[in-house]
Amino acid sequence: MPEIWELTASRIATEVRAKRLSAVDVTEAHLDQLARVNPAINAVVQEFPDEALDTARQVDAALARGEDPGPLSGVPVTIKVNVDQKGHATTNGLRLQAALVATEDSPVVANIRKAGGIIVGRTNTPALSLRWFTKNDLHGQTLNPRNREITPGGSSGGAAAAVAAGICAIAHGTDIAGSIRYPAYACGLHGLRPTPGRVPAYNSSGPDRFIGAQLMAVSGPIARSIQDLDIALTAISAPDVRDPWYVPVAAGSADFPKRAALALAPDGMDVTEDVRAALLDGADRLRDAGWTVEEVDCPPMRRAAAVNACLWMAEMQFGASELLAREGEADSQFVFARMSEEAGQVGFRSLMEALQMRAGLVRQWELFLRDYPVVLCPVSGELPFDQQLDVSSEAAFSRVFEAQLTQRAIPAIGVPALSVATGGANGRPVGVQLIGPRFREDILLAAGRDIEKAGSPIGVSDPNRS
Repeated sequence: MPEIWELTASRIATEVRAKRLSAVDVTEAHLDQLARVNPAINAVVQEFPDEALDTARQVDAALARGEDPGPLSGVPVTIKVNVDQKGHATTNGLRLQAALVATEDSPVVANIRKAGGIIVGRTNTPALSLRWFTKNDLHGQTLNPRNREITPGGSSGGAAAAVAAGICAIAHGTDIAGSIRYPAYACGLHGLRPTPGRVPAYNSSGPDRFIGAQLMAVSGPIARSIQDLDIALTAISAPDVRDPWYVPVAAGSADFPKRAALALAPDGMDVTEDVRAALLDGADRLRDAGWTVEEVDCPPMRRAAAVNACLWMAEMQFGASELLAREGEADSQFVFARMSEEAGQVGFRSLMEALQMRAGLVRQWELFLRDYPVVLCPVSGELPFDQQLDVSSEAAFSRVFEAQLTQRAIPAIGVPALSVATGGANGRPVGVQLIGPRFREDILLAAGRDIEKAGSPIGVSDPNRS
């Protein structure tokens, strides 16, 4: 049998329910792994082993009473430090928020607890969750357990690094411009960005966010198997009345045509040969599983990315620019300046026009996805970047920004997307991205399973040896 910390979440939940493993045994194994490997990668930045073990004992007690704790029975999970967990600081990578201790759980944390999950730590993010790299002045830099020379991704870089290193089986992440999908890609994992409204969100520790984040920001899971993403989504999407945007839509189960559109270079974006090869391989895997895959042009990505930039920068310029200035963290200030330059100064007219454009783009994409329920496209135009590439120069930032076109575009059109790991190239992980219709995460997971089955299982990487 593999080490306990190498098991998938689905296997752990099965073994714990059958009482072949106790939740305490599972938690202790993952806490031991955290202690062994986390100093090498700095993925988890808030630890509370006694609290985790107490929760595990409660799960075992529920099972002893003949109760089912839920789909995450005994599964070790990490939480990103930008959502509220009662008794812990919601730092979002900021020194200014080091003492911002939450007094209640956010919906996603509450749902994980209700599903029997064991929270073993909280994971790192760049300051204000602003970058595709994970480093800040409060918690330091997170390294990629697969390859320390490359980014673990961002902003959920600590989350992905924790899963890849066996610290947890499932990690919580958030995504407004790729912050789930890109870290999963960079760490050789799978990551699901759900439809906005699928997973309830709310932080009582701060004011409600502005319209950009309300429309585009989501919480979602990162894991080493597609089945784990499925059970995680079931858990975290339970209703919570605190989120006015929550949509009580049942998990999709209707039949759908197994037809996919292959978009090798959406809107003419530059794509490296390694990324192109991964897309062609993904298309072949789908065809072998009975899908019809056609190479076609997908609806606009660049206009959607422009909407994302306008809505996100309106939020940043209105509410966060002063916070970044007070924080004084050089990397985030550099990135914010470059992103503001790309978006321009956002005023009332440009914001209204962006919202108007968004309606047309959503319509265009939904009509396209009616004919092609899956779009297969790049996660990024390049293999995972070298550490700190984005802040090395203005030219390097522009290169990163262009490569992340699909990361930026998809949140603006309100559809779910799935990053699927497919292997490696030149010592770096590689994968593909799947896009589907609103609230049809089931279609993406079905396609993801077919791609996954044609490859090798994802293993844990020991950062002490990499």
